[in-house]
Amino acid sequence: MAQLPEETHDLTSATAFSSCEHGAIVLLHGYLGSSASLSKNLYFVQLLGKDRARSIQVVSSKTSLAEKDASAHESIRRLPMHTPVAVRGLLRERKQQPDHASGDVEIFTRVEIDLLGVQPLNEFPSDIIATPDTVFGPEQRHLQLRSNAELREALLIRSRVGMFLRDRLRDLGFAEIETPLLFKSTPEGAREFIVPTRRKGFAYALPQSPQQFKQILMASGISRYYQFARCFRDEDLRADRQPEFTQLDLEMSFTGSEGVINAIEDLIRFIWSKCLGGNLPDVFPRMTYAEAMSQYGSDKPDTRIEMRISRIQHLLPADLISKLTSLQDPIVDALIFRPKTNPDMDVRKFVTDFLASPEGSLFVDNPAGAPGIFVLDATKPLQGLQALGFEAAERIEDELHVQDGDLLILQARQNQAFSGGSTPLGNLRLALHAAAVREGHVDPPMGFAPLWVTDFPLFSPVSLTEPGQGGNAGLAATHHPFTSPKTSEDIDMLMVDPTRVIGDHYDLVINGVELGGGSRRIHNAEMQTLVMRDILMMSPERIAEFSHLLEVLRAGCPPHAGIALGFDRLIALMIGKTSVRDVIAFPKTGKGEDALVNSPAPLSKEALQTYHLEYRQ
Repeated sequence: MAQLPEETHDLTSATAFSSCEHGAIVLLHGYLGSSASLSKNLYFVQLLGKDRARSIQVVSSKTSLAEKDASAHESIRRLPMHTPVAVRGLLRERKQQPDHASGDVEIFTRVEIDLLGVQPLNEFPSDIIATPDTVFGPEQRHLQLRSNAELREALLIRSRVGMFLRDRLRDLGFAEIETPLLFKSTPEGAREFIVPTRRKGFAYALPQSPQQFKQILMASGISRYYQFARCFRDEDLRADRQPEFTQLDLEMSFTGSEGVINAIEDLIRFIWSKCLGGNLPDVFPRMTYAEAMSQYGSDKPDTRIEMRISRIQHLLPADLISKLTSLQDPIVDALIFRPKTNPDMDVRKFVTDFLASPEGSLFVDNPAGAPGIFVLDATKPLQGLQALGFEAAERIEDELHVQDGDLLILQARQNQAFSGGSTPLGNLRLALHAAAVREGHVDPPMGFAPLWVTDFPLFSPVSLTEPGQGGNAGLAATHHPFTSPKTSEDIDMLMVDPTRVIGDHYDLVINGVELGGGSRRIHNAEMQTLVMRDILMMSPERIAEFSHLLEVLRAGCPPHAGIALGFDRLIALMIGKTSVRDVIAFPKTGKGEDALVNSPAPLSKEALQTYHLEYRQ
């Protein structure tokens, strides 16, 4: 293997040749790009820089310059596209100047290289087909990245955002501290990845988050902590979820929720101004969980979409409600869809086609009843709302301010407190709006709308899809079991009706994306024990798994609060990506697999024996 010659100029810099005179000998590193052969003796090829963002034309003329190595001309003609090379040549003025950019590549238009020598540093194999139209699969992630400038740029933006955040956090007095990846299994709420050891019967667990360690740091005299933490959760995957992910994790001692919220608003405004050139509000608006669920049908509402939900069962006749649902004493919500881009659209056909689609059929099959659909038509009696009756039609017109051409959707639901992250009508609202945007009936929402969602219930009914804390109360911590009740009244309510207790929990939402969640923590060992033992009804064995944390809290732990921001989601939101896979260098597929390296992989018999494992029959 030949020694790599040292380059004289770096093609990754836009000013690489600003101080270089024509006729100077230069040596450049890069990849061979597109080429053109005008004759046997004259050959042109683009040399792409190491980051493939810029290129310079290399001209090889077999008959020019007596001192040129004649074999260099044949060598560069023979080398395939994508080959990494070191090129030596004379810098000269380029007479025929092309466009400044070609696709994703910026071109040095005023200069070119007259070839003197070329050294291949490896060779691109002929069995790999790589054209501008080639689509590489996840098993060729390296070629996906090499051929896709957008993917590479996303990774570079991610790097820059991380750098800016570190700088700002340092200015705000935060210390970057790493916490262990080899932890132990504790019932925080999500399903864990277990790491067996050679010690029979013992295993580590990969951390769902650094939650317990950062609380321990608060009791250890560290006042402001952060890290870009790797987290692991064995849960069902989707576009915004990976089994391993990065979060920007923060914790502050001697502070409450307001201190954390103020710090995060500062960070987000700072990063938006540095990277996007836009201004966000000086103070982010806030909305309670109950308000978000009732007005938007989601605990992470995209407030750019103006369609709000209203509760209207008090306006409807009983016979109409009975046609909408078989539920007893239900709540009936209403949603108005108003086309803007195309006021002449056939609203009825649009909604009928949507509900007949595979996506829409999920809403029709709602156990609480299919949505009731009404199209406002000024040419019909009561604007097409005659099925509601005269009084209800008039009151809906007055209270909901409906207009001709509007789509009115009614949806029944159980008359009970909100739980979970969305309602069926909230999901229909988003799906219907997305379909209307795709078909050009409404404009896509623009800009960024930050929002704090607060006052979540401290406890929620146990979910079949989440392990929770494994208690016997039928309840699980909505956030995690370390979140503090919000007020003294909420503390008093713990032993009366824990389902009515509000937690001091806050989520940051931008454009309908939950960027992160945080809370003020329980910092008293007695209160923490009470929540685990008397409210969640965890077994003594389960509580013992948190003995280390309880001991830390007992040792005079100060009040503290924190938050974790999903760093992958943050980058995806900033650059307009719907999937976090587009901003992660080596993401997992929807099955949790890395097709490039073939992980996870089966265990050998030797490994099973080493770690005292056996397959269940």
